[in-house]
Amino acid sequence: MPLASPVLDTRIGGQPPNRTGKVRDLYDAGDVLLIVATDRISAFDYVLGSGIPDKGKVLTQLSRFWFDQTGDIVANHLLTTDVDRYPEPFRSAGELLRGRSMLVRKTSPVPIECVARGYLSGSGWKDYRATGRVCGVELPSGLREAERLPEPIFTPATKATSGHDINISEAEAAALVGADLVQRLRELTMTLYAFGHAHAEARGIILADTKFEFGVTPAGDAILIDEVMTPDSSRYWPKDAYAPGHGQPSFDKQFVRDYLESIGWNKQPPVPALPDDVVQRTREKYLEAFHRLTGRELE
Repeated sequence: MPLASPVLDTRIGGQPPNRTGKVRDLYDAGDVLLIVATDRISAFDYVLGSGIPDKGKVLTQLSRFWFDQTGDIVANHLLTTDVDRYPEPFRSAGELLRGRSMLVRKTSPVPIECVARGYLSGSGWKDYRATGRVCGVELPSGLREAERLPEPIFTPATKATSGHDINISEAEAAALVGADLVQRLRELTMTLYAFGHAHAEARGIILADTKFEFGVTPAGDAILIDEVMTPDSSRYWPKDAYAPGHGQPSFDKQFVRDYLESIGWNKQPPVPALPDDVVQRTREKYLEAFHRLTGRELE
């Protein structure tokens, strides 16, 4: 069967979003926000011309699953994903929004990404090869790519409005937002990662690393916001194929990156479109991760 057309842009009540990210469209509704996850996909810091059908639904519904699962660890910003409970004009846009949106309370976002790493991969692997450290954290010598670390580490990063986030040390993070807040976010990040890793491992998936975002409420409490342990914010690897010493197959944009590398794209505009088979295989990986992690069907 042909795939449904991906949702690449949104307008609600004739109005564009108040803010647009690489994947999400945000609508301001006074004391609440509507977050809509589109099917846009980015690679090498560019949003591609092709989307991945249902990707936004996977991101939203997997985040909702994790918000539900981790509510005893930390409060979060989710109010509802039930479109029938949205205020107008959002309620009238149910066909567009159902399954790919969430109504959330507003917070003051903390301007750092809180990254937990349990395995040596990605930018952490590059840092380690160059310095023997990751974000200032000293690691044993002789570790291989994708090797499990002796214990997970907290490696914050600055949030970039465009391009890559920049890895920083915990001390640098403390200088940005305060030592007490960083200590609290470190504790929450590592507890959330431990919970997510154990849950995923029981379902045959390795959560190699992930990043969390937090916001501060008017009462001064740090709560979990944005997306949680999705294939866009995490490295998920199939446990049965895990073998350290090289890159691992993953449940994310691997097919997209591999295709873009194979065609020799110079990672500058214009951005290429993706062939149907790359779109299909990428969609299948997102759906597989969702099904295995939640045991549910996508709504």
